[in-house]
Amino acid sequence: MTDRTDSAGDRTGAPPDVIRAVPLRRPGRWIAAVVIVVLGGLFVYGAATNEAYRWDVYAQYLFDRRITAAAWKTVQLTVLAMTIAIVLGVVLAVMRLSPNPVLRATAWVYLWVFRGTPVYVQLVFWGLFPSIYKQLDLGIPFVHQFVHIDLQGISAAFLFAVIGLGLNEAAYMAEIVRAGVSSVPEGQTEASKALGMSWAQTMRRTVLPQAMRVIIPPTGNELISMLKTTSLVAAIPYSLELYGRARDISGANFQPIPLLLVAATWYLAITSILMVGQFYLERYYSKGVSRQLTARQLQALADAQAAAASAGSAGGSGTSGGERR
Repeated sequence: MTDRTDSAGDRTGAPPDVIRAVPLRRPGRWIAAVVIVVLGGLFVYGAATNEAYRWDVYAQYLFDRRITAAAWKTVQLTVLAMTIAIVLGVVLAVMRLSPNPVLRATAWVYLWVFRGTPVYVQLVFWGLFPSIYKQLDLGIPFVHQFVHIDLQGISAAFLFAVIGLGLNEAAYMAEIVRAGVSSVPEGQTEASKALGMSWAQTMRRTVLPQAMRVIIPPTGNELISMLKTTSLVAAIPYSLELYGRARDISGANFQPIPLLLVAATWYLAITSILMVGQFYLERYYSKGVSRQLTARQLQALADAQAAAASAGSAGGSGTSGGERR
């Protein structure tokens, strides 16, 4: 019994042998990589030698003043529409989660209408808005009008484009925010109520800040989707954004393919910038929830395991001694 205990103690106290891990050979990965590189090279070579692409026209219009101005208009449309969508989406999400049945029903009807109809149809409607409502009066109904706006006498295609895109996107942002709020544990809400916070204060100070790590990733995707959806504002009609301007130029020089490539290049460049911003924003809001342990945490875990092993070996030795007695 004693010999067995001593040998066990030696095995416990001796440092473990170093494990030399040999990575598995995965030839399939190398074969797939070679195939993809070859196919990509063939595609690039075919595109470079195909005269239909007209790379000279592409280079001529890539940084054309009209194209760069249209790209800036596209960014403006995207930012303004997403601002409206985020603000209104938060309001609608809060209304859907509200204990007030009137607010819940109103938010549900809004989502039903704007999610149930195509965005192109909505933009066509906003393009026809001045024809449907020839004037807009703001004031006390049947008593006095403070503001009178002649909609047919103004050129507000850009404004209607922003409103149409923002109102449509707000319906989707409302569901994203609602999902983020629902991901916060109920205990946070109960603790806030125990501290005397109202429902609105609980949402503003406790729930929404914690829900941001769930809200940010799909919001970034919606922002990128909004950038590409701006190409549909031709339905209003508004043609000063990127795709509309490229289409107008191609209609004049009869070179649609290189102009489409120019528009695609600018969309890809702007999207890449937005993806980088989304990455850093996600990393900022995901602080403290990383599944990777830091060096300090790993050291603390190793110390705890060593202490547990020492306690276990001491307990085993005491038990063996008792049996010997």
